[in-house]
Amino acid sequence: MDHVDLIISQWNNARPDLDVGPMETIGRLSRLAVKLRRGMEETWKAHGLNAASFDVLATLRRSGKPDGLSPGELLELTMVTSGTMTNRVDQLVKSGLVERVQNPEDGRGFLIRLTDSGFSTIDAAVTDHVQTQHRLMGGLSTEQRRQLNLLLKALSGSIKTAA
Repeated sequence: MDHVDLIISQWNNARPDLDVGPMETIGRLSRLAVKLRRGMEETWKAHGLNAASFDVLATLRRSGKPDGLSPGELLELTMVTSGTMTNRVDQLVKSGLVERVQNPEDGRGFLIRLTDSGFSTIDAAVTDHVQTQHRLMGGLSTEQRRQLNLLLKALSGSIKTAA
């Protein structure tokens, strides 16, 4: 019996009229998300990064655009606000991991690109990040992960948020 089982049992005793089945799934997903995040944060920290800096560097690295991304492209690929992105980029510029360069296609604009240090940092970090993810998911077989991915994708697609 784990913590979620205890909570569900207590609710079943306190309110037997309620079907708290979804609470069990959501509770497990919530607790799991915290554990997964902690495991990945340890890896990012080992490379001097946090979730925000890893996100920007990884986005730049995987984009396939060595000249960099425009601020708009970076915003679109990371889904954060412009103010948040400006702060993240400023910190990474100060750290020497990214630089702002003139956009050759738009003389008024600029691109954000990895420096050599940023490139080597994210390459090492993402290698360790993938190893961490394999370790974290090691309790499931390849087939179980495939099934779980299908179920989570279906659940995610079925949830409609309020406008």
